[in-house]
Amino acid sequence: MAAMLGTGRNQLSKGLIRQVAKVRDVRTLASVSLSREAARNAASRVKPAYGFETGSIYRSLYTTRVLGDEVKIIVCPAFADSISEGDIRWEKAVGDSVAEDEVICEIETDKTSVPVPSPAAGVIEELLVEDGSTVAPGAKLLKLKVGAGGAAAPKPAAVAAPVPVAAAAPPPPPPPPAAAAAAAPIPATPPPPPPKPAAPMASRPPPAPLPPRPMAGAAPVVRLPPADPTKEIAGTRSEHRVKMNRMRLKIASRLKEAQNTNAMLTTFNELDMSNIMQLRKENQDAFVKRHGIKMGFMSAFVKASAYALTKAPTVNAVIEGQEIIYRDFVDVSVAVATPKGLVVPVLRNVSDMSYADIEKGIAALGQKAKNNDISIEDMDGGTFTISNGGVFGSLFGTPIINPPQSAILGMHGVFDRPVVRNGQVVIRPMMYIALTYDHRLVDGREAVTFLRTIKSAVEDPRVMLMDL
Repeated sequence: MAAMLGTGRNQLSKGLIRQVAKVRDVRTLASVSLSREAARNAASRVKPAYGFETGSIYRSLYTTRVLGDEVKIIVCPAFADSISEGDIRWEKAVGDSVAEDEVICEIETDKTSVPVPSPAAGVIEELLVEDGSTVAPGAKLLKLKVGAGGAAAPKPAAVAAPVPVAAAAPPPPPPPPAAAAAAAPIPATPPPPPPKPAAPMASRPPPAPLPPRPMAGAAPVVRLPPADPTKEIAGTRSEHRVKMNRMRLKIASRLKEAQNTNAMLTTFNELDMSNIMQLRKENQDAFVKRHGIKMGFMSAFVKASAYALTKAPTVNAVIEGQEIIYRDFVDVSVAVATPKGLVVPVLRNVSDMSYADIEKGIAALGQKAKNNDISIEDMDGGTFTISNGGVFGSLFGTPIINPPQSAILGMHGVFDRPVVRNGQVVIRPMMYIALTYDHRLVDGREAVTFLRTIKSAVEDPRVMLMDL
């Protein structure tokens, strides 16, 4: 009995020892998680040989990702000294992609339009001012999200066009078996051609809408107002109010100021254009070959005006308050018509320029006006103005002084008219010219003499060459 008890006790002891060993080898989930957290904390406390911690690497990578989503706020650029504000006109909308240096909007001022280019490629995120609002230099205009979204957008039409054609191509029919072809009798007549596959619906052009047919007793067709009231009249008896741009407002204000301030008077004369037209005809090829530009009438009138101004300094002067300012230089303003209004860029030191220099200067200013690139500096100053209404076929007119100047020359069209030469009535190409001047400063004798000097210098340029 004692032996049996001893054997059972030994087996029980061995079983307990095995269970304890199993429990010692088993680890719960909590213990594993704590062990991993402890290992991570220990690793973070170890400083590598490079001198920075693992956490700082993570932070530097995070900062780089934030800079990739940079948002720039574009502000209104500075204007000229005499301009303090302008009206904004948006060229882009929210969500549009823009490239670097692409024009986002234009700010119309009293004298010119100032383009606002994009400083970087990106996507417009928000417009901070409404279209047509008045802005000042430094005002916040929009938010631009910098990134690859500003790249040129692909053309979807060129890629999507061939897709329906490829999808609509029918599969080729399977070839007939050779045995069946040999056994079949040869037909006497050729088989009819297979029908052409119909074009896919996506590639078919939409049918043109048919005009409605008026029926007996039906109401008349309703006409819609014109989309652009400045270019057409549809006869709908409607009215359209359009806000005047700043340049047009400034032009109106200055012209009315000239009428209210100056004692304007106009004197007239006529030119025989035969000699200058013959001179241009005989020397046009050589002139183009030498200077790379054609000779026009404007260079002759600008040069003749500069010569006449040196002979009559009072016409080149201006009244300011209770003083007369005499200017020892000749800067001629040339009136140029643009869609936004009349601008007068300036040719400077015309008295020292040749015919070719004048033609090149006028061509450069005309191209800048056409591209809307005229700046304030191009229109600043000017002592005398020339307006050429002859390019539009004008026969006669009285120009208005461009303040703060004292006179303006008006050119008109060239037309054949009967005139008397040496007691004979002959047909000559004639042009009327008009000089409007400020009678407070310029007397009638000086004005008439000035206009006759222009007439003589244009009809015969040897007058300027010989200083007659």
